[in-house]
Amino acid sequence: MTDVIRVPNAKIALSTASVYPERTPDAFELAARLGYDGVEVMVGADPVSQDIDVLERLSDHYHLPVLAVHAPCLLVTQRVWGRDPWAKLVKAQKAAERLGASTVVVHPPFRWQRDYARDFEVGLARMRDETDVTFAVENMFPLRARGAEVVPYAPGWDPVDEDFPQVTLDLSHTAVSGSDALEMAEKLGDRLAHLHLADGVGTTNKDEHLVPGRGGQPCARILERLATTGYGGLIVLEINTRKATGRTERIDDLAEGLAFARLHFAASSTA
Repeated sequence: MTDVIRVPNAKIALSTASVYPERTPDAFELAARLGYDGVEVMVGADPVSQDIDVLERLSDHYHLPVLAVHAPCLLVTQRVWGRDPWAKLVKAQKAAERLGASTVVVHPPFRWQRDYARDFEVGLARMRDETDVTFAVENMFPLRARGAEVVPYAPGWDPVDEDFPQVTLDLSHTAVSGSDALEMAEKLGDRLAHLHLADGVGTTNKDEHLVPGRGGQPCARILERLATTGYGGLIVLEINTRKATGRTERIDDLAEGLAFARLHFAASSTA
């Protein structure tokens, strides 16, 4: 019988966003209960997600590491950790360093953040020189209305052709943008440092974040590809469970997502 061997350093984490409308402490509890390797903290409106002292205590209490920090880049988090986007990234970096997280996930700038967008690549390069934390820029998606396409990000929503050394590939976002996720992964190569595991059917302007396997994205094939190419980054389940009828259904979804990741990634790492 062949033993299953995990690729070194490739861990499966739960995004704290996956338990909403439950809160950050609940994410730690459920991740520990279900057997995740750690958590990715989505810094958002929940005060606990913004408080490094409390996050440190939660990590210690549940014996569960914080493996990544998602900087507050969303429209709904424009005032979290202040309004200055560079100050947000600096704070995310400091949080990651203190918590022992390897990665800060960041979105490309919005077009109206002109100064930030103009200096984004240079500024990230400068920050990389000052820390061991990885800044992984996430793929986003355009918005469509009446046949027209609007791109709210600068330099754009697709990081493949940009000069970012590390990238986060989000499989719900590839569904919205209509991108070929396998092709994106292939083009990114070693620059693919972080995976947001989710699914989607490609509904216009709707970022679904379905449980992997419930949409049209090649989630299994992406995991199998990463496993066989020696991927050493993080795999983070980032799904939407707000429509769950109760906690039991939410837990079932989180357990199903973890089982899916292990089946298609860890099992593909057999020697």
